[in-house]
Amino acid sequence: MKTALTIAGSDSIGGAGIQADVKAMASLGVHAATVVTAVTVQNTKEVSNIHPVPEEIIKEQLESILRDCKIEAVKTGMLYSAEITKVVADILEDHEMPLVVDPVMAATVGDSLSKDGLVRSLKKDIIPICELVTPNRHEAEILSEMKITNEDDAMLACEIIGKQGSSVLLKGGHMDSKKVIDYLYLSSEFTIMSKPRLNKAGHGSGCVLSSFITANLAKGLDLANSVLRSRELIQRSIETQYAIGKGELIVDPMASISRSNENTDRFNVLESLDAAAEMILDRLPKALVPRKGLNIAYATKGAAGPEDIAGIDKRMTLRNGALVKNGPAKFGAAGHLSYILLEAMRKDPEIRSVINISPAEDTLDLLEEIGLITVSSGRRGNPLWGSATKSLLEKMGGIPDAISDNDQKSGKTVKILGKDPTEVLSKLSSILD
Repeated sequence: MKTALTIAGSDSIGGAGIQADVKAMASLGVHAATVVTAVTVQNTKEVSNIHPVPEEIIKEQLESILRDCKIEAVKTGMLYSAEITKVVADILEDHEMPLVVDPVMAATVGDSLSKDGLVRSLKKDIIPICELVTPNRHEAEILSEMKITNEDDAMLACEIIGKQGSSVLLKGGHMDSKKVIDYLYLSSEFTIMSKPRLNKAGHGSGCVLSSFITANLAKGLDLANSVLRSRELIQRSIETQYAIGKGELIVDPMASISRSNENTDRFNVLESLDAAAEMILDRLPKALVPRKGLNIAYATKGAAGPEDIAGIDKRMTLRNGALVKNGPAKFGAAGHLSYILLEAMRKDPEIRSVINISPAEDTLDLLEEIGLITVSSGRRGNPLWGSATKSLLEKMGGIPDAISDNDQKSGKTVKILGKDPTEVLSKLSSILD
């Protein structure tokens, strides 16, 4: 199991801090190791006291974990003081793993969760070594030393906060807008995410979001996809918030595993596709990339149409000699591969994944040498879409492992089919090894 690390405060009400981090990471199948920085005395209405853990004990906790465990990603939440922040930064800067900084300064109920000097240490010691910092509007105004009143302000604040190389996710929950607009500043470019504004975000929303991002990084997703996927998850967590006291509602960090089977299947499809795409980027020779790009598709169980089949948005294409992924896994983005899969699934519902490649001269021969069933459509002109696939499969009476066709626009392509992306890539790998 992948292991991530959260360095944060303990929340006695169990809705934020270490307690929320552990639940959020566990909901994504990631084990959470913990370093406790402070013990808070709080409920849903107030924070009545904070007891910081001595720096030496924080140092011992952190060093003990790092000596023993392979940590895939780290997040910091409530660090409370400059002294604690410096101790944590000094240790983490010697380790190669993505770091997400949630610059916690105040609780949802409005009480301060920091001492004087924290902001200076965040900016000097820990933000420069992090992969991503996730401030809300209030925190971003403090870190950037400017007022944020509109989109231009938000973008400028991100650039100021990220000027030493870190990426920035400025959360829009505290903005005055009809929709919640989040700004992801990554590699000097902005991705703007818009979501319907729900009820007040609730206790623990910032902690849970940064934990989702950290868990996704630990599982191997890149930063952009970790943020996009986590933003979907936190929306569901806020939608399903619940009451345990007389004050703020608690967001549900376990929402991702309490969805219906259908939604769980869709989530797993997207996650599997993103993981497969990363493997393709690492291993696929450029010569096998079709002129118009390649895609890999994966359907939900019992898919009824293209809307139930996911692909990589805008495909994977060659750019400056390197294969790049132009977007995340997304339903409805599989193009003509959707129609091939739908026809294949009518013959065999277990066949739910397909990839298109530009074959080498001996690709079909190599596939046949290892015992796979291949077939050439013999088509020239229009690509092999649903009706042609249906006719071909009817003649065969079964599902081949690979179908070859020839399109005037895309050239000769081979579609490799399988039960899931893992099986498809296994078949593809057999001719690459």
